[in-house]
Amino acid sequence: MEKAGPSNPFISLCLGINLCSSVTIVFLNKWLYVNYGFPNITLTCIHFMMTSLGLHICRHLNIFSPKSLPIMSVLPLSLTFCGFVVFTNLSLQNNTVGTYQLAKAMTTPCILIIQSCFYNQHYSTKIKLTLIPITVGVILNSYYDVKFNVTGTVYATLGVLVTSLYQVWVSTKQKEFQVNSMQLLYYQAPISSVLILCIIPYFEPVFGEGGIFQPWPSGAIITMLASATVAFSVNLSIFWIIGNTSPVTYNMVGHFKFCLTLLGGFFLFQDPLRANQVVGVCMTLSGIILYTRFKLKEQQLSKQQTKVCSQSETTNMGQKEQPN
Repeated sequence: MEKAGPSNPFISLCLGINLCSSVTIVFLNKWLYVNYGFPNITLTCIHFMMTSLGLHICRHLNIFSPKSLPIMSVLPLSLTFCGFVVFTNLSLQNNTVGTYQLAKAMTTPCILIIQSCFYNQHYSTKIKLTLIPITVGVILNSYYDVKFNVTGTVYATLGVLVTSLYQVWVSTKQKEFQVNSMQLLYYQAPISSVLILCIIPYFEPVFGEGGIFQPWPSGAIITMLASATVAFSVNLSIFWIIGNTSPVTYNMVGHFKFCLTLLGGFFLFQDPLRANQVVGVCMTLSGIILYTRFKLKEQQLSKQQTKVCSQSETTNMGQKEQPN
């Protein structure tokens, strides 16, 4: 018999955990950047070190059992993660915030194309159409700040491609290796930490002002540790969501987080919120709601068809076993 997938309430719980932890980490990181100037890529490396430590603790508590995987088979996943970190940071450095956000919105259609062309994963027309209000909503949120240049466009394009490939592989590798999210992340997290550690000197100072080894105030250290702890929940829930739903569903959660981040910035940091951004948030949320509705209907239909097929097979087997 085929193993039953997680129930919808459990999926909703994990989506909620990812949503809360992701929004929390955005504001913790923003606090670090704005108030202390903490280095971005260095913080990402610390996040994955903490994730590795958390998974080792979970292993010793028998929460999961690691499965032996060849390092070389996990290396492409770790490399695409590093590419995602590097190119998204370079995109942010060489583009306006509006252009950066617009490029990020292209990740979802890029994933659809990759999965359709290379992995025979097809989506209904209804699901594809939900991308229209979501994309238009993101454009409305950022059009006033969209400016293109050759270098920024190249980095943004590479960032979208590598990010899309990374998210697709997070899903396919779990199925390919027959592992769960913890088992795969157990290998990917330390490898990614080492790879990111190697590229930090090319993008950020290590010693002196702005470097990780400068004397940091206690407030920065406490916030950094809080961010790293929350990152364990974020990374684990990302792998679980992509592995048990799809990269597209995870991206929908990402768009929802973007809306909450805008609203949170308005209420917590007094960031300006224009009328076009309010309309954009409403359009993006409407697209997410439609996607969720259509996806749940498709899942219910798929379960009904599977149940009918299973009953039909059982009936046929029973007829074959009857004596003549």
